[in-house]
Amino acid sequence: MRYYLAVDIGASSGRHILAHIEGGKIIAEEIYRFSNTPEALPGTPGALGCQGGKRLMWNAKRLFREILNGLKKAGELGKAPYSVGVDTWGVDYVLLDEKDEPIRGVYCYRDGRTKSAVASVHRRVPFAELYAKTGIQLQAFNTVYQLYDDKRTGRSAKARSFLMLPDYFHFLLTGVKKQEYTNATTTGMVNVLTHTWDEEIIEKLDYKKEWFGELAQPGTEAGEFTEEVASIVGYRAKVILPATHDTAGAVLSAPLEGQTPYISSGAWSLLGIERNRAYTTDKARELNYSNEGSVGGRFRLQKNIMGLWMIRQVRRELGDKYDFATLTSLAKISRVGETVDVNDARFLSPVSMIDAINASVGKQLSAGGMAYCIFNSLAKSYAESLEGLEKLTGESYSTLNIIGTGSKNELLNELTAKYTGKKIVTGPTEGTAIGNFLMQMVGAGELPSVGEGRRLIKKSFDIVEL
Repeated sequence: MRYYLAVDIGASSGRHILAHIEGGKIIAEEIYRFSNTPEALPGTPGALGCQGGKRLMWNAKRLFREILNGLKKAGELGKAPYSVGVDTWGVDYVLLDEKDEPIRGVYCYRDGRTKSAVASVHRRVPFAELYAKTGIQLQAFNTVYQLYDDKRTGRSAKARSFLMLPDYFHFLLTGVKKQEYTNATTTGMVNVLTHTWDEEIIEKLDYKKEWFGELAQPGTEAGEFTEEVASIVGYRAKVILPATHDTAGAVLSAPLEGQTPYISSGAWSLLGIERNRAYTTDKARELNYSNEGSVGGRFRLQKNIMGLWMIRQVRRELGDKYDFATLTSLAKISRVGETVDVNDARFLSPVSMIDAINASVGKQLSAGGMAYCIFNSLAKSYAESLEGLEKLTGESYSTLNIIGTGSKNELLNELTAKYTGKKIVTGPTEGTAIGNFLMQMVGAGELPSVGEGRRLIKKSFDIVEL
């Protein structure tokens, strides 16, 4: 029996999920979980930053230690995996020097350092040109802007390698540098026609060509554990690249046949639909839809929407007095009428989420009122984004598939159904992890295709129609 280990790291937590095929179904179990949050560190002279001038950074060293801890756990259970794959969010990356050491840590996308970089990039490459080439929506934290700030501060001067965050973890596991395609597309520097780095953009922005190598497709074997890693975890295993961008993996797990829109619901919400071609028209640019890479050369035509990070921040500011179930129950009782624009920049990384919401609605909300305001506002934004998607594609959709941790929130699902007028299908919950080990199974030859994997998912996990 072959085991496959998905290491799924999100913006608030990470988990190791072990899977195998037995009796015509996928059997999955969570074996390890750890917290994750960006660290607010003292700023440096000239740093733009956020949260009172502090820098927001990821502790990549700690995250890798947690990856190793989960790998060791699999061995202790007597279930050493045949292969391992790591996925994370998009846009964030690691710059390595000539000794393959990270340069000045790993910035979090919520850091405000790119405020001036956007205009600087667009003076060299107008956004209309960027979008026509890459199909990536305008967001100040896109990698193409982050790298420009690295130039401004001199951070990238000694960089010899550029790896997206999961690429970096795969490098630490194998000693092999591979740049995976789906996550690379989130940078805003991959051409939608060639599915490779856009050399003209890179040249115009004066980024080092040596940073950008051949892109590897999901299912590619990256290598085997280094001797050091094998000695730490107690066994040898392969690394098979999943779709390393979490949403690309989550969409793989969506079991519905045909052209059904999805919401990948987590810290961020991603609403979209898979397409065989990218939409890079003026209309798509004006509506601010993104075309991120999917498995098999397809695209996820989607919009980034603020997600459950808002309620997580509120919960944290309340001293974790309430769990999420209690906050949802209080929200059901409250049902306030106020809504906010969840995509307003004020909610990206405020010093206080509670203060930001209260200021936006012009009154002090209770804990339940604030929770309902967030859920109501998210659902309203989903409906607006789905309407835009229908206008863009010229199609009408009857069903919406919600995947990810947010699919368990019955109130949010209820409000989404109300605003969209669509039939809501929820699940699977651990969509990203499922997509991760599904791609490993295809890469290892245990499953013949993604399509067969999706049919297996439908039989193996709870899918609920509202």
